[in-house]
Amino acid sequence: MMDVTIYTDGSARGNPDGPGGYGTIIVYVDTKGNVHEREYSAGFKKTTNNRMELMAAIVGLEALTKPCNVLIYSDSQYLVKAFNENWLEGWIKRGWKTSSKEPVKNIDLWKRLLKAMEPHRVRFEWVRGHNGHPMNERCDRLATAAADGDNLADDIIAEQA
Repeated sequence: MMDVTIYTDGSARGNPDGPGGYGTIIVYVDTKGNVHEREYSAGFKKTTNNRMELMAAIVGLEALTKPCNVLIYSDSQYLVKAFNENWLEGWIKRGWKTSSKEPVKNIDLWKRLLKAMEPHRVRFEWVRGHNGHPMNERCDRLATAAADGDNLADDIIAEQA
C-alpha cells in the first residue's frame, strides 16, 4: 500500500448563505519513491468551519484511486477527536445522536467521510492551526481563496509548480 499524507484546512467566511470554500493538499510517495503533491479547492455554501474540515478530508480521500495508508493532518480538533477519542463509535451506538435527544451535526458528511475511508487505513493527527506549519499555511491560503471567490487559488497552485 502506498503511503499518503493529507493536510486539510477549512475556511468559513461570511454568513451561512454566503460563499464558502475548502482546500486540501495530498502528498504521496509512489512505488518508485517519487514524491507527488495534488491540491484541490472548491467553493460551496457552508454552515460551519467544522463542516469545511470534513469536506477537506473527504475530497482528499475521494481523490485516491487505490487503497492507501493515509495520515490526515487537520487543525480541527473536532475532526481529529471524533476518531482518536472514539466519538464516532459512541454516536453510532446512540443512533447518530450526541446525547439521548440531540442529533449529530453534519451527519451527511460524517457518513460520506466513513465511506471515503473504507478502502484505506486512516490515521488522524491534530496540527495546531496557523502555527506556521508550511503545509497547514498553504492549505489555509487555498481554502481562503476559494471562500473569497477570487482567482488567488489558481495563483497559489501555479506557485507550487
